Amino acid sequence: MSKMPLVTGGIRMVTSKLIKLRPALLLVVSLATVNLLGQSFRVQCPSNTALHPGTSAKPNPAIKCQQLSGGDGYATMADGHQIYLFGFGPLSGVQDIANGLPGTQSAATFNKIGDPNSAIGLVDPATGSIDAAPVLNLGVMNANIPAPLIAIDEDDELFLTLTNVGMIMRPDLFEQHTVHFHGYPNASSFFDGVPDASVAINIGASFTYYYTAPDAGTYFYHCHITPPEHLQMGMVGQLYVRPRQNRAPANTSLYSYLQGWDSPNSPGRIHAAACLSGDVLCTTPLPASDNGASQPTGGAKYAYNDGDGSTAYDVEYPIQIHGFDPNFHFVGMTFNPEGFSDMKDKYFMLNGRSYPDTVNVTGNYEQGDAGAASNAIYTQSADGVSRPAQPLPTLITLKQGQKALLRISDLDVTEYQTLASLGIPMKVIAVNARLLRDMAGANMYYDTNSITLAGGESLDVILDSTGVPKGTYFLYTPQLDHLSNDAENFGGLMTEVVVQ
Repeated sequence: MSKMPLVTGGIRMVTSKLIKLRPALLLVVSLATVNLLGQSFRVQCPSNTALHPGTSAKPNPAIKCQQLSGGDGYATMADGHQIYLFGFGPLSGVQDIANGLPGTQSAATFNKIGDPNSAIGLVDPATGSIDAAPVLNLGVMNANIPAPLIAIDEDDELFLTLTNVGMIMRPDLFEQHTVHFHGYPNASSFFDGVPDASVAINIGASFTYYYTAPDAGTYFYHCHITPPEHLQMGMVGQLYVRPRQNRAPANTSLYSYLQGWDSPNSPGRIHAAACLSGDVLCTTPLPASDNGASQPTGGAKYAYNDGDGSTAYDVEYPIQIHGFDPNFHFVGMTFNPEGFSDMKDKYFMLNGRSYPDTVNVTGNYEQGDAGAASNAIYTQSADGVSRPAQPLPTLITLKQGQKALLRISDLDVTEYQTLASLGIPMKVIAVNARLLRDMAGANMYYDTNSITLAGGESLDVILDSTGVPKGTYFLYTPQLDHLSNDAENFGGLMTEVVVQ
């Protein structure tokens, strides 16, 4: 084996005797080779770039990095069924992801060996090499549903590394994986994850995707290798971009800030764009007039660059709608052909969980509460080890008067999905990561008690608890066949909204 030809970033086998090996043995040979190679698992996360200058001692905070594994694993459905997955798992930001937070880190944290949120398997400064063992120990059977959250700020640069660790339960499958940023604007085709126009990552290899963040909004990502199969099997996750308006200094006019005010509180960032000068990065029209809204003391959080404060919120909850066909997943774990034409979802989930698991929290779950206990659901894999696979509950908690931003995306392969809210109207502010505003700058937000999405769509919704009596409300689907866990009654697309 020491004479086997190798290439960094993957494994090349040319010896005819090796090709004749049984698939299971071939996988063992491949993983052993990766351990010898090491450099195949290299990640890229620079401390500075031409757009964002910095130093190795003081990396620029606008450079964000994250690492994912691509492989297989298991998740537990609300009726107790353990279902087989293809999926992405975390290889960085592990602690934050366990706490229900995005796994995206600054370059300073990502590259800091020993930090609980740094990348697994960084280059050892003493030897200059990479130990692949921790990458495989964590990455194998590490499929998560939903995939790890990715969250960046406008004008950031994102370096996202995908490491393909292989399908342990299907050693006959030499599945490549990619990351496709669905609906993401101004994407370079080379980094867009569509293998026809870019690259696909082989088992034992890593690839780093690069993106700038030009437009705020709620997006999502998925594998683009045989998409109907890999999406159905669970290779889907959320990506959202926070607006530059969040960086407006206190007592500064939001309208004026978006016209080109340069923030001194954002050292090293690209200047806030002059959106009235035809800047291509400013795709959201400013309001028709300046209503005098300004950033309050202590700052505020906004969903979009609205210029009038109308998308302000207090807490945010990413909600990923998805469905599983248990028969398709069972066949996917065997060596039988999958029935694409017969695909029919029977588990309907919010963030990979059906009710009542959607509200099963062990800590004080709220976005931004990094001290919350892990809320992951653990599932025993085929090797007898229990691993977390569903880290994100969907219990929505509000204090009276607060506003919650719901970042809702539908990543279902086969179905349209509807969610209804009774007692707390939903204000829809954006569709498919575009603020609802006409070309003259007039707001086109609307209030409703139900929304319907097709697969590949997203909506940004604000729940306003002002004047709402304390109590428990429900966000659920009125489609009765989607309100179940396979053959069991009750469950499916439902969660609770608690006004405290």
